[in-house]
Amino acid sequence: MPRLEDVANIVLRVPCILVLDLLYKCDIDSFTEHLRAKNEDMLFKYKYIIWNLYYLGHVINAVVLVLPLRHIIKLYLHILTTLLFYVGHHISKDYVHGEVQYGYDGALYLDSQAFNRFVSSLTSQVILSTLCAFLMKTRKVWLFSAHLLPLLARLCAMPHDTLLLVNSFSTVLTGIGVAMFLLSNLFVPYRLARAAYSELLQLELYRLLAVTISLWNQFAVPVLFSVFWSVLFVVQLCSYSVTNNTTGSHEGVLFFLLTSVSECCVTPYSLLGLTSVVSYLGLGLLNLTKFYLGGYTAVQNDNVMHRGVTEGVTLLLLALQTGLLDMQALQRTFLLSIILFIVVTSTLQSMIEITDPIILALGASRNRSLWKHFRGLSMCLVLLVFPGYMAYKISQFFHMDFWLLILVSSCMLTSLQVTGTLLIYFLFMVELFCSDPIDSLDEIIYWVNAVSRVLEFVVALCVVAYGTWESLFGEWSWMGASVIIIHCYFNVWLRAQTGWRSFLLRQEAAKKINSLPRATANQLQQHNDVCAICFQEMSSAVLTYCGHFFHGNCLRKWLYVQETCPMCHQAIRPTPPEDFQAAPTPSRGTGDQTPGRDDTHQPPDNLPSPGSSDQQEETESLGEGTSGFDRKDRIGRPRRKPGKMLILKHFVCTLCIFRVCGPKMVNILTVKFTS
Repeated sequence: MPRLEDVANIVLRVPCILVLDLLYKCDIDSFTEHLRAKNEDMLFKYKYIIWNLYYLGHVINAVVLVLPLRHIIKLYLHILTTLLFYVGHHISKDYVHGEVQYGYDGALYLDSQAFNRFVSSLTSQVILSTLCAFLMKTRKVWLFSAHLLPLLARLCAMPHDTLLLVNSFSTVLTGIGVAMFLLSNLFVPYRLARAAYSELLQLELYRLLAVTISLWNQFAVPVLFSVFWSVLFVVQLCSYSVTNNTTGSHEGVLFFLLTSVSECCVTPYSLLGLTSVVSYLGLGLLNLTKFYLGGYTAVQNDNVMHRGVTEGVTLLLLALQTGLLDMQALQRTFLLSIILFIVVTSTLQSMIEITDPIILALGASRNRSLWKHFRGLSMCLVLLVFPGYMAYKISQFFHMDFWLLILVSSCMLTSLQVTGTLLIYFLFMVELFCSDPIDSLDEIIYWVNAVSRVLEFVVALCVVAYGTWESLFGEWSWMGASVIIIHCYFNVWLRAQTGWRSFLLRQEAAKKINSLPRATANQLQQHNDVCAICFQEMSSAVLTYCGHFFHGNCLRKWLYVQETCPMCHQAIRPTPPEDFQAAPTPSRGTGDQTPGRDDTHQPPDNLPSPGSSDQQEETESLGEGTSGFDRKDRIGRPRRKPGKMLILKHFVCTLCIFRVCGPKMVNILTVKFTS
């Protein structure tokens, strides 16, 4: 039963993390100070014992946490057997004291009440002994029957003083048995640790990494910490529901939930648990987006950047950067609310990464399914409205100034990206219903995306400027300075460099296209062939100096990637070469040639294919300054570039924005709430 083993692997390890979490919350210094207030000698006697027990508890729980499943099951069985021993002796003790109080020490069968008590106790003890033998997988039930001695003594009609003595003897006998068992297994942890250490010494570095990943998956660490945090959160909700009376308003419920979450985020273990929960929530939301847009098959197409890891890591780094664990309860609640606000913004950005190529592909591929278009447009509408709603709600708590504008701008840029995507989608749809293609569509798409990229660049520049000002004249730290430097490199320098390169490439391509001669109607009639780039008929074309015909827009898009002719691989210059002679117009081939194609349309062997590494490097060098889908495949669908770098830049930008805005927002919220 593998599923049962998986559940047991998680459930049986959760108590160890709960105990570690409780030990971390223990304030040993306050406890020792309390002992000092009572008696100085008592502190001297017990101080080091308390600290040793504290560290020993950490070590024991950490060791149990990493034990294999079969050893953990065996440990729990022994603990359960010990509890059954305790229950059995407690039943015997209650029976003996009941007999002493009843005062009857004659034969049991002569008194009905004494006989009924004896039968009840005997039945309970037999069941407990049988359960102990079953758990220990042995048929020697007598090994677990020491607590039956007082019942046997009572059956022999021994006096009450003897019953008390026999009860004490049975307790001592059970203690001796438990002590002998512990001594016989005293070196089992040492042998396990030595075996594990010897195996680790034999592993090489690459195998050690593989073993680490295997143990991570075997222990199901994210699921384990998620279950642990969920248990904490449910317990916290129950305790708050009993002790506090929350209002029925929306703000009261929201503050109640945020307070409960912050109370479950006071130790490193609970912070890791919250990180895992946020990661799984982000993964669920992103998978739900994929399922809504593309069905079950879209969920199967996994993307490493859309697994919820970005959201979890964002929360963890922001919490560590701001010292969330060291804050008071009220400040921690407000800071966590701001962190969750930024995490939601990051999740919306990932949802845009999923939605954007799908909605653009629907517009460019002439898809007639109204249901698919409705799903894409409804998702874009949600991504357009919800960030604005978030920005509106957070602006209700603060006075609008520069640092709040920076934080709100991340939401507004998200809505702006969706607006640009919808505008491009509608342009594609307009072109679909037009009889002739829109010649300037590529330029419009480029400038729509350029406006979005410029606004993102301006926001990034403002964040760097304001963050630098705060670091120089405010609270300075190495972490904050490093985040600002990384943000400056990824979101300012690289963005400006790629955008400027893209602009120069387009200007150079336009200059070359304008310098090329236009083919006359007679030349097009003699050529009588399709464009070698898009395979469409040519009513107008440009003529390269090497004698090839192309659509002007098609050649311009090609020049964004390659500066050579698509057919003969000669360099395309804005001016003709000195030895230029008018190339003969190629005529349409006959015979065994493929209809509609010409030998002149076969590129040389050394021409890189559109998907080659050289072209790919050129395309990726355009960066975010390009439209993001400058080249199209042969059925007209836009090709999206991978979003890993874009998500990385957004992640760094999130850290820097929080570095600038987070502390001030916490202080304002705290003052506002306390006043």
